[in-house]
Amino acid sequence: MGTHPRTAGNGASTPKAWDGHPKGSAAYGKVLAGLAFAGVATFAQLYSTQAVLPIMAAELQITAAEAGLTISLATVGLAVTVIPWSFLADRIGRVKAMAMGITAATVLGLLVPLAGSFGMLLGLRLLEGMALGGIPAIAIAYLNEEVNKAHAALAAGSYVAGTTLGGLAGRLVAGPVGELWGWRAAALAVSLLATLAAVLFLLLVPRARGFTPAKAAGLRGAWRTLAGHVRNRRLLALYVQAFLLMGGFVAVYNYLGFRLAGAPFALPATLISLIFLAYLSGTFSSRWAAALTLRFGRRNVLLAGVILMVAGLALTLTQLLAIILLGLVVFTGGFFAAHSIGAGWTGSIASTGRAQAASLYNLSYYLGSSVIGWAGGLVFQSWGWPALAGTVMVLACLTAVTVAVAHPWRETRSAAAPEAGRPEAAAA
Repeated sequence: MGTHPRTAGNGASTPKAWDGHPKGSAAYGKVLAGLAFAGVATFAQLYSTQAVLPIMAAELQITAAEAGLTISLATVGLAVTVIPWSFLADRIGRVKAMAMGITAATVLGLLVPLAGSFGMLLGLRLLEGMALGGIPAIAIAYLNEEVNKAHAALAAGSYVAGTTLGGLAGRLVAGPVGELWGWRAAALAVSLLATLAAVLFLLLVPRARGFTPAKAAGLRGAWRTLAGHVRNRRLLALYVQAFLLMGGFVAVYNYLGFRLAGAPFALPATLISLIFLAYLSGTFSSRWAAALTLRFGRRNVLLAGVILMVAGLALTLTQLLAIILLGLVVFTGGFFAAHSIGAGWTGSIASTGRAQAASLYNLSYYLGSSVIGWAGGLVFQSWGWPALAGTVMVLACLTAVTVAVAHPWRETRSAAAPEAGRPEAAAA
């Protein structure tokens, strides 16, 4: 499987290595479409409650921070399983592992609206996140094995488009439905959308041809690989960046809706859900950042993204809705620029165990979403939006200092450019 005969000079037939599906082939199109639907199914479900957190808090009579746990526990579930899923996929195959994860997540997502208590709801969201960990950990590895190397970056961009559109679609569907029929109906609508996307993924994704099962390294070997990455000062700085920036990013999106639902704005849930259209600025900024690294290097572009985040948050401190929304667009664009550079840089720095290096980045990324995304609610409900925005600004500044120290100016542009801002890095 995955090889084709090649005639040697003596007439003998020897196997030719699998080169991947070429651009324009039917299988190439199915890979792109299948993974795009996988991205929709994953990220629509992961953040399905974010657009209706104020509605959920009112209906369940819970605080903003407690409502935020429905996001945090899903992302912490993903975070703690992303590395185990990557090792499992090395053994049983990418497609099989992704199919297992997306199927389990879809079933759990359909059970979420039936939760009889807040505790049961949180438990289901945790399990849902653990199942979803099998998609982002594996999708890019599958792409790199199945698509011709010349077009791998373009194929990864299709997956990222699916993740971005999936997260956006889930929020835009949940807002209006939640306003009309409550958070349970909103969760059901998103789960049905994700179910359709999951079915299309399972129908479209081609069988693996470039996969070779890896021998089990054992716990000791796995630990050595992971520990080596954590001891690398440059990688560690990027893991800190992922934790702090993603945590602040999710906190802003979790609780800005509460601010806009209250005085003096009093916006309905349908209009509040439209703030997630700011995500589209990230689609542009992540690619723009990649181009800029050719001139200025990864370090400087990443730091510029952090500066944009701080500037955007500063704009949200006003009482003018138009300025707040402008600030959110700038903040979001800055975040995706910094995140895309950081995620791509991780694979460039790691000389061995690159899949595990990327998984550690994802682990830090989603742990930040879980911990800071939830803790931001405590700040918001105690001291209001200015305190939360100020806290996220401080986290962004700490990130900038960490990256600047760990990645000194002497880094050459030629070393910085090749992997920066790879398209697959932009998922959120």
